[in-house]
Amino acid sequence: MLKRFLIGRPLKSTELGEQRLNKKKALAILSSDALSSVAYGPEQILIVLITVGMTAFWYSIPIAIGVLLLLTALILSYRQIIYAYPHGGGAYVVSKNNLGMLPGLIAGGSLLVDYVLTVAVSVSAGTDAITSAFPTLHGHNVGIAIAFVIFLTVLNLRGVTESASILAYPVYLFVLALFILIAVGLYNIATGEIPPTLHSPIGTPVAGISLFILLRAFASGSSALTGVEAISNAIPNFKDPSPVNASKTLMAMGGLLALLFSGIVYLAYYYGVIPSADVTVISQIAEMTFGRNYMYFFIQGTTALILILAANTGYSAFPLLAVNLAKDKFIPRMFLVRGDRLGYSNGIIILGIASILLIISFQAETEHLIPLYALGVFIPFTLSQTGMMLKWIRQKPKGWMPKFIINTIGAFISFIVSLIFFLTKFTQVWSILLFLPFIIWLFHRIRKHYEAVGDQLRLTTCEPSSPIEGNVIIVPVAGLTHVVENSLNYAKALSADQILAVYVSFERDDEKKFEEKWKKWQPDIRLVTLHSHYRSIINPLTKFVDTVEHKAKEANYQVTVIIPQFIPKKGWHNILHNQSSLLIRAFLLYRRNVVVTTVPYHLKK
Repeated sequence: MLKRFLIGRPLKSTELGEQRLNKKKALAILSSDALSSVAYGPEQILIVLITVGMTAFWYSIPIAIGVLLLLTALILSYRQIIYAYPHGGGAYVVSKNNLGMLPGLIAGGSLLVDYVLTVAVSVSAGTDAITSAFPTLHGHNVGIAIAFVIFLTVLNLRGVTESASILAYPVYLFVLALFILIAVGLYNIATGEIPPTLHSPIGTPVAGISLFILLRAFASGSSALTGVEAISNAIPNFKDPSPVNASKTLMAMGGLLALLFSGIVYLAYYYGVIPSADVTVISQIAEMTFGRNYMYFFIQGTTALILILAANTGYSAFPLLAVNLAKDKFIPRMFLVRGDRLGYSNGIIILGIASILLIISFQAETEHLIPLYALGVFIPFTLSQTGMMLKWIRQKPKGWMPKFIINTIGAFISFIVSLIFFLTKFTQVWSILLFLPFIIWLFHRIRKHYEAVGDQLRLTTCEPSSPIEGNVIIVPVAGLTHVVENSLNYAKALSADQILAVYVSFERDDEKKFEEKWKKWQPDIRLVTLHSHYRSIINPLTKFVDTVEHKAKEANYQVTVIIPQFIPKKGWHNILHNQSSLLIRAFLLYRRNVVVTTVPYHLKK
C-alpha cells in the first residue's frame, strides 16, 4: 500500500510510448541543470576575481564572452551528435565507437560520477538559496538537502512524464523571473537609477591581475555549461521524431542559457556585487533591484526551486547512461530492468543514495563540489568532440568539413578548460585521479566476470552436462544455458508425471524467438510462456504456481518448483546474478502444497 501511494499504479509495457516527452516538457526536465547553473556560474567568476580586488570585476565581461563562445561550440557539436547517434548514449557511445573502449569508459565513468554530483550540487545550491532568504536555516543545510533528494527520488520513481509535468512550472517560472530581473535591472541602468560609481569602468588597469587568475576565472565560469550534454544522452525519452525534437530542445536551451548568463554577469558587474558566503549573487542583485519585497522572494523562491529541481537532469540521464553501460556488461544487469512506472528504477534509487552520501561528506557546501562537478563534464566534452572529429575524417560525408571545424573548436576549448581545472584547482579536483581509474577497473572486473560466466554457461562452447537419473515439476527458465539444463536433468531424475518449463517474457517478439529456440533444444519438455505487462517475473510466476497448486490439490499430487541457480567462484558475484532466484524462492517458500528447491550449478573457473 505504501509503495502504491508513493509510486503509483504499475504501468503496462505497452504504455511506454505515452511516457515519452514533448519539447516543452523535455526542455524543463533536461535543461533545468544547464539553466540553473546561471545561479552559480557568474558567482564563481567573481569569487576568483575578488582575490585581486573589486577593480578586477570588469574582467567578468570578456570572460563571459569566452564562456558564450564555448557554449555555442558545444551546442552545435551536441546537435551533430544527436543526429549521428539518434539512440542516445551521448559522450560514452561517441567515445567508445570512435576512440575505443578505454576512452568510452573514461567518458562513461566521468558522466556517471558527474550525474551524482549534479544532484548533490543542484540540491546544495538550492538549499543555499533558501538559507540566503531565511538565514535562521543555515544550520540545517544538510538535512534540507537530503529531504529534497528523497523527494526527487520518489518523484522520478513515479515516471518520466509525471515528474516532467510537475517540474515544468518551476523551470519556466525561473526563466520568467530572471528575464523580469534582467529587464528591470537594465531599465534601472538606462534611466540612471543605478549609479556608475558602483563598478570600475571596462579597461581599468588592475594591479596583480595575471593570466593564471583569468584562466582560473574562465574555468570557474564554465561551470555554467554543465548539463549541456544531458539532451544527447536522453534522446529515447523524446516523442517521435526523437532526433528532431531533441535538436530543437537543445537549441532552445542554448539560447535561453546564453541570454540569462550574459544578463546576470552584466548586472553583477554594473551593480558591483561582491560574492558572499551567506548571500548569493542573484539574491544581492534582486534585493538591489526590487528591495526585499514580494518580487525579491519570488526570484529567490524560483531560483531555489530550479536549483533543487535541476537535480532531475541527473535522474533523467544517469539511468539511461547506466543502461548503455549495462548492455555492454560493464555494470550489473539490474540497471536494465524497468520498474513499475516504466523508468529504470534501480538507476534512480542508486543515484539518490549516492547523492545523499556525497551531500553528507561535503556538508552540502556547493563551492567545494562545483570544481569537481565541472571537470567531470569537460572530460567527456573533450572526448566526445574528439570522437566526432575522427568520425568525420573517417567517413567524410557530404558537407563534413564545417562539422569537423565545429567539433575541433569544441574539443580544443574543452581540453583547455580541463587543463585549467587541473592546474588552477588541483587541490579541489585531485580526487578524480583516484576514483576515475578505480571506476574503470571496476567496469573491467564486472565485464570480465560476465564474460567468464558466459563462457561456462553457453551451450555451444561448454562441455555437455551429464544426465541425472530420476508429480508436476515447474522449472522457471530465463535462457538456454547449462544452469537450466542442469535443473531440467534434475527434474527428469525425479520421475515426474509432467515437467513444465516456465518462461516470463516482457516483449512479444522475445517470447516467439524463445519458443522457437526451445522447440529445437528441448522438444520433449513443455514450455509455458507467461507475458508480463508490468515487467515483473515474480507476479505472473507465483500466480501460475498457485493455479497449478490448486489443480494439484484436487488431484492429490505434489507440486515441486525447481529454481535454477549457479554459484560463481566468488561469493559477492551472487549479487550480479541471482537476485531473481532469491526472490522467487522467497515468494514461493510458504506455499502450503509446493516444494521449493534450488539446483545449484557451480562454475568451474
